[in-house]
Amino acid sequence: MARYIGLAVGLLILGNVLSAYSQERVLIFTKTAGFRHKSIPKGTEVVTKLLTAENILPVHTEDARYFCTDSLRQFAAVIFLNTTGNVLDDQQKVAFQHFIRSGKGYMGLHAASDTEFEWPWYGELVGGYFTQHPPVQKAKIDVVDRTHIATKHLQEIWWHKDEWYDFRDIQPGLHILMTLDEQSYEGGTMGKFHPIAWYREFDGGRMFYTGLGHTAESYDEVPFQKHIIGGIKYVLGR
Repeated sequence: MARYIGLAVGLLILGNVLSAYSQERVLIFTKTAGFRHKSIPKGTEVVTKLLTAENILPVHTEDARYFCTDSLRQFAAVIFLNTTGNVLDDQQKVAFQHFIRSGKGYMGLHAASDTEFEWPWYGELVGGYFTQHPPVQKAKIDVVDRTHIATKHLQEIWWHKDEWYDFRDIQPGLHILMTLDEQSYEGGTMGKFHPIAWYREFDGGRMFYTGLGHTAESYDEVPFQKHIIGGIKYVLGR
């Protein structure tokens, strides 16, 4: 009898191990070489919970040494959560390019567009670079595509309080999900066309970016949480 119990326990442990290895893994990357957002701990906590609830295994790091071929191959996607500045060296950049070109996913949150300004490939990946922002304030978001998994829960108009980025070098071919109405807040400089969230297939993989996520409080809002997990599901191909 003891032998059978031992065998059952062993099979249960083995099943749990195999299940863990079969889970999709997502790397949450929060390294900063410029401005550091106070919301990073909160954002990491919430994104970790969102991934776990979807049976996705989150791994959080600020160590750029994860960006090597042997390490990256275990992940299905990478999230740049409020990264800033030049966060990868030349070899790490090559490994990241191979990662995307192998069909993997990238998601950028807020200051991900304030990252790697001197690396043109990254600029194409993220879809546009941050230029400036006015103070945190409430603004009107026009949800122009409500068919996507990241926006289908939203109404056509979404009033949200955040730090509103202006962008340069907006890439052609982006599928725009949401735009800002600059008449609804003070300090925007892009004019009538002010995209704030977008996605596309890029260089063999998938990318998703949202300009939201500056404040810690925003991560407690259910509409924003659904927006985040929808973007993650998209880059994972779900």
